[in-house]
Amino acid sequence: MSYVDGMVAAAPANGKDAYLEYAQRAAEVFKSLGATSVVDCWGETVPDGEVTSFPMAVKKKENEVVVFSWVEWPSKEARDAGWKKFEDDPSIFERLGEMPFDGKRMIFGGFEKIASS
Repeated sequence: MSYVDGMVAAAPANGKDAYLEYAQRAAEVFKSLGATSVVDCWGETVPDGEVTSFPMAVKKKENEVVVFSWVEWPSKEARDAGWKKFEDDPSIFERLGEMPFDGKRMIFGGFEKIASS
């Protein structure tokens, strides 16, 4: 099964175009490193929770939206090799440019894909 890196963050509500441009550059980078697909989503129906929620997790402010994305890799080994190249190549950060969201409030992690339908 493939391996997935997932990310949730809060982006400025008036920054959809900037986010999309950044996401497209990031997708090119990740695919050049071996990713098979990259998906980015702009929050529309993302309710506040009482105990926990996406907005609470990213400390979403009033003028922000929740963004959700994932990168799919052929395997964990391919993901680890891709991330190693990412971390070892300072030019990648120049290619990506500045993140159009607060990276300090980003939540991310790697997941083994166990089912798909």
